[in-house]
Amino acid sequence: MNALAQLIYLAGQLLIWMLIIWAVLGLLIAFNVVNARNPFVSSVMRSLEALFTPLLRPIRRFLPTAGGIDFSPMVLIIIIWVIQTLLLQDILPMFM
Repeated sequence: MNALAQLIYLAGQLLIWMLIIWAVLGLLIAFNVVNARNPFVSSVMRSLEALFTPLLRPIRRFLPTAGGIDFSPMVLIIIIWVIQTLLLQDILPMFM
């Protein structure tokens, strides 16, 4: 079961870091620091957008934008963290 706990932890951390990279890359593209026409940058953005758009869509329906700032990635990070904590500290120890 320790391997399962490590797998849950690593999957949650990987999702969080990928979400942070996607948000920072989006800001870098918005401020013209990184060229969006670069094939590598565009493929990374398309891949991450395809992964996170279905996860962010329900959050964006309920969360209003504040002055053009999208807080849904931060809410998704908190949700991932809460699910990860619940699984690792509350649910998984019951089966050990």
